[in-house]
Amino acid sequence: MVNIRALDPSASPLEYYAYELCRLREAAGLKQQQLGDIIYCSGSLIGMIENTKRVPTREFSERLDAALGTDGHFSRLVGLVLRSQLPHWFQAYAEMEARATFISTFQCQLVYGLLQTEAYARAVLGIENPDTLDAGVAARMDRQRILARESPPVLWVVLDEAALLREIGGRKVMRDQLAHLLSLRDRPWLEVQVLPFKVGQHTGMMGSFNLLRFDGDPDLHYSESYDCGHMTANPQVIKERSVGYARLQAEALSPRASAELIARVMEERYGK
Repeated sequence: MVNIRALDPSASPLEYYAYELCRLREAAGLKQQQLGDIIYCSGSLIGMIENTKRVPTREFSERLDAALGTDGHFSRLVGLVLRSQLPHWFQAYAEMEARATFISTFQCQLVYGLLQTEAYARAVLGIENPDTLDAGVAARMDRQRILARESPPVLWVVLDEAALLREIGGRKVMRDQLAHLLSLRDRPWLEVQVLPFKVGQHTGMMGSFNLLRFDGDPDLHYSESYDCGHMTANPQVIKERSVGYARLQAEALSPRASAELIARVMEERYGK
């Protein structure tokens, strides 16, 4: 069992969460197994989270608040914990993404993170980060909460056809991922276009990029390489990439034709 005095709540959001869990559980007079019984999990899971060996989920945090009467304390804290599990160079972008009112993205290899299923994200993140896979997947899924807000950002996705054909995680994972894309068609603030191979050369040949717009703040351009991300509000870059993105939209299939292609690939390539 963790000794609360061994935890440094100022070290990281995860350690602060663990400290608060241990402190408030003991204040309630509960052992780890007793708390686990109340929130329908094992006492060992409570122990691992208190020892910072496991990252808490949002559902776990909501149950904690209900069991300990902590008025949303852990539900609010878990967002910081999950964001801290993102690569350090990506965290600044994730914060800006959550504030944006309009997101435009071109993706040349993969489905955009905000639209990934959990199984697809697990397959992608498990390639190079198997030791932190659960935390990474939880963090990516938590990013998607912005799409469920009462006033979500407008999201426009141009997806290279390669992202439909590259088999990530196996046939079932891909079928479910493409089905998920199709399930989003009726959302008025979200559009998906596919850029077909027949277009040939295009203005996204240098790789994936995102454009973020805000209410009252300058637009941002974001791109990333293997181990770093780059954000800029340089007006010339914003102008050039905005024109480039408009050309990608013009050359891509319409949203309706894109949905038809996604459905056809789903059935013909990944069907049962």
